[in-house]
Amino acid sequence: MEAVGTHRDGAPAKQLAREAGLPLPTAYHLLRTLTHEGYLRRENGVFLFGAAAEKLVGGRSSRPGVIVDSLAHWADVIGAPVYCALYRDGEIELVAVADSPAAPSVREWAAFRETGHAHALGQCLLGQLDERAREDHLDRYPVRQLTRYSVRDRQTFLARLRAMKRMEPVVERQEYALGTVCAAIPITVGPAVAAMAVSLPLEQEERLLAAIEQLRCEVTTFLRSFVFSISI
Repeated sequence: MEAVGTHRDGAPAKQLAREAGLPLPTAYHLLRTLTHEGYLRRENGVFLFGAAAEKLVGGRSSRPGVIVDSLAHWADVIGAPVYCALYRDGEIELVAVADSPAAPSVREWAAFRETGHAHALGQCLLGQLDERAREDHLDRYPVRQLTRYSVRDRQTFLARLRAMKRMEPVVERQEYALGTVCAAIPITVGPAVAAMAVSLPLEQEERLLAAIEQLRCEVTTFLRSFVFSISI
């Protein structure tokens, strides 16, 4: 699933086996299983995500998605609030948040879907879109300075998005909420554009990168376990 997620236009079985470090027969078995379960689909000789994969990041079903059910566990392990968001139908959608009295989440004081330029989740989601989709989003939700640390104008923000490296976390410091730092990572499972994030008080900023890497590790381990569990 991770290997498929790195190819927006899909990839053939041999390439996926090589990238995942799996023997070709094992890769074929997993691909057949995932396709049968609806998590992948095969088109023109390449494998892409299927409709069922959307449930991993919170689908439209009334039943909570698998990752959404895991947020509380990850928040407890990491010791920081954990957020999951999607970009769906042209909107930033906060799927779920897990926090605790000792590590509360950021209060949504400015409409979350309208201020994607200012928070790490929004920046991470918009960074995964193509130029046309980004421009459309910013036409509807213009860049505006929320704090003295926020990006000041549209062109500066677009330049920041273009400079983002795919595997590196997106970090924002007090751009959405004073006294708070946040980091987000893209989640490349399912057809939806998705991201997860952690936030910390400014005085704990030194923990931020370690916390987001710990979240990445937790999510990766979960996905590998998930693929293994449905293959047996």
